[in-house]
Amino acid sequence: MEIEKSLPYGEGGAEAILNIQSNTSISIAYHQLFGPHDDLMLLELDEKLLPDILNQRVTLRGQPDEDAVLCTQSKTYAIKFVGTSNSVFLIPPSNLSKPLGASPNSSEKDHDNAVVASVIKVVPGSMELVEVAPRLDKLKLLLSENPYSFDEVSQMNTELTHKNKGLYSWSDLVEKVQASDEELCTGLRALAAVEIDGYWRSLDENFVDEILNMLLHNAVLNDWLLSALNEDEVLPVLEADGFPREIVRHCLGVYGSKVVDETRGGCTWRLEERPVCVHFSRVILRGKKMKLERFMEEWRKKVPEGMNGSFDVLEGEVLTEKVGIETRIYAFSVSSLPSVPAERFSKLFQEKPKWEWKELQPFVRDLKVPGLSSEGLLLKYTRRSQPSADAEPVFSAR
Repeated sequence: MEIEKSLPYGEGGAEAILNIQSNTSISIAYHQLFGPHDDLMLLELDEKLLPDILNQRVTLRGQPDEDAVLCTQSKTYAIKFVGTSNSVFLIPPSNLSKPLGASPNSSEKDHDNAVVASVIKVVPGSMELVEVAPRLDKLKLLLSENPYSFDEVSQMNTELTHKNKGLYSWSDLVEKVQASDEELCTGLRALAAVEIDGYWRSLDENFVDEILNMLLHNAVLNDWLLSALNEDEVLPVLEADGFPREIVRHCLGVYGSKVVDETRGGCTWRLEERPVCVHFSRVILRGKKMKLERFMEEWRKKVPEGMNGSFDVLEGEVLTEKVGIETRIYAFSVSSLPSVPAERFSKLFQEKPKWEWKELQPFVRDLKVPGLSSEGLLLKYTRRSQPSADAEPVFSAR
């Protein structure tokens, strides 16, 4: 294949290259519009992504100071540039090569040597897509700016509240958070966010504590079973106490699960042990360390009757430390840690230089990195040691 300077005649374009026969050659020339054309880039795709691209079911997301990501409906992909040492010519279709059409006065001999393909750009490389975990730490930060509180419920003019900083609609979050729609929905559920008047909000911890305590108080007064809370009974009672119906229903979904109860009709909820017990542990330990014995005493007083206040349910929510002969406990929740593995492990080893596996596991098992297993993450970010064959492995920073 030969390349020549731009000539005043030619035939075809990319089709000439696509239809070239084996053991034959054609001449190519620089297109009259040849140049860097920074707006034209090659993107290499896995075949399974092609339908999403062709049917325009993908979006590019990211702020000006962030590396852009490409999102399908369910996954997020980093975009990486891969250079090439070979010359890659970009040849447009024949309809864009018409300006180089053959001269009507050209001779048959000239026609035999006619330029049949015109290069519009020399491509230095291509873009590749690499599946990555959604970048949801920013979502957590955005929702923490303005939690929904009881004070806001009592405000008469909610329009004034909505002018405040820190309120984000679904479209705002899509614009600011680098995650697919499905991953963004999952992140909102994980943060127990709720949509209020078109804005996605987290709930103030004190507000949630008031709702949960009032629910438990009314359960005692009205002989409600915590394993069979009838929504049609619960919502009016708590609404009369000043709590919005939709917020109460949301809290039932956060701290409970729906159950099938054909005998009672309506929607029935069962309060789940773990989220309720974790909530009260956070309330007790908020901003302080306590003696383990004292904590267990206060915690079991708060845990509703019939629920097992076992220390095991606090896995991934607290840490203990030895101070002389005493054991102290303090809040350290996996939900407060970064989702980026390097940042997560850095934070963990700042907290404790050495971790036994049974301590470490609850704080790393939620990490998801496409193409990398849990064992791979440990190999990459930790150093494992084992004093003896029957001893628990210990992990420290690599």
